[in-house]
Amino acid sequence: MKKAIENNSEHDLVYVKKSAIHGRGLFAKTDIKEGAVLGEVEAVPAKSDGPYVLWINDAKDGFEVKCLFKYINHNKRANACYCDDFTVIALKDIKAGEEITHDYGDDWLD
Repeated sequence: MKKAIENNSEHDLVYVKKSAIHGRGLFAKTDIKEGAVLGEVEAVPAKSDGPYVLWINDAKDGFEVKCLFKYINHNKRANACYCDDFTVIALKDIKAGEEITHDYGDDWLD
């Protein structure tokens, strides 16, 4: 995992702003093509659930996200995903200004 990117100006592809989905969200600065790697998640192991905890390996391992990717909100029709290697990938073309979302799974309420 790489150094956390917390400052909007430090990332070429994404920025944080108020979200219609929930609180703050992550948005595309520019058009992003399907399959593009948005970046790598900076995270530390978590012992319990929390607002920015990402669960992987069938929810056995929790990691507290410490970078801009913590602002990716839930959507059943997600346009991005967290991968087990901590990269974030575009699942489809994302237009500039569009919110970047991930499907948190069936246990998450819409």
